[in-house]
Amino acid sequence: MKNQRVFLTLLTVFLGFAFLSFAQFTPKEITERARWETFLETAGLAGEKQIGGGEVKTGPWILDLEKDGTSRRALWKNPEGKVSEFEESWKWEIAAYRLDKFLELNMIPPTAERIFRGKKGSCQLWVTAEMDMLKKNREKIDIPSDRIYAWNNALYLTRAFDNLIANIDRHAGTILITKDWRWILIDHSRSFGTSDKLTSEAIIAEERQGAEIMKRLPRAFVEKLKALNIGSATEVVGNYLTEEEIKAVLKRRDSILKEIARLVEKYGEGDVLY
Repeated sequence: MKNQRVFLTLLTVFLGFAFLSFAQFTPKEITERARWETFLETAGLAGEKQIGGGEVKTGPWILDLEKDGTSRRALWKNPEGKVSEFEESWKWEIAAYRLDKFLELNMIPPTAERIFRGKKGSCQLWVTAEMDMLKKNREKIDIPSDRIYAWNNALYLTRAFDNLIANIDRHAGTILITKDWRWILIDHSRSFGTSDKLTSEAIIAEERQGAEIMKRLPRAFVEKLKALNIGSATEVVGNYLTEEEIKAVLKRRDSILKEIARLVEKYGEGDVLY
């Protein structure tokens, strides 16, 4: 009986560690996503404020939402077309969130379509984080030693995801860090490009990083990648991506799988997939 209790204790610790090394949302947060999606779509508006006083190119708004005694903030935006020199779309925010759910990354906050001031846009649940990557780097804040493994896994996953969706705008300000050192990813309105460059070259390439950029990935993530095709991808993203954009995602997916196969051959499956 004593040995059994020791085994169960170790198993609990191991499973908790394994969870932190892959999923970034807690199990409770994951089960609540559908509720928050409905909240974002239907909650009443209690307040509004445009970030930057209208000077920010994409014109995002902070909305104070209330429903059934629950109050939360959300970020609403509706860029469409060329903003400065970049192609942007609010639809890509929702497509990124839906792919995040399908791939079980669990790193993007609940995001839904919402009409605000008579216009359609993306509405994302506001996340209050301990810091962003910009602050961590600027203040040289060390990662706790017991979080380094999970931290690195989040980094590899983020790189793989950004390569999949062609996110050209990942920077330190778009990676939020929770108090317990989990990653939350925001701002994906400059993703899903279809140019030859964005389908023939990785956004994050090994030669530019000086290291294996996707050194370790979850088996479940890789299997989900393999399961994507025109039909399944269309079902996931709905009308938030065009057929051309979906085909570009699949082409990038093929490149990612090819890179994973190279890493497996070089290091062995057990060192690359977990």
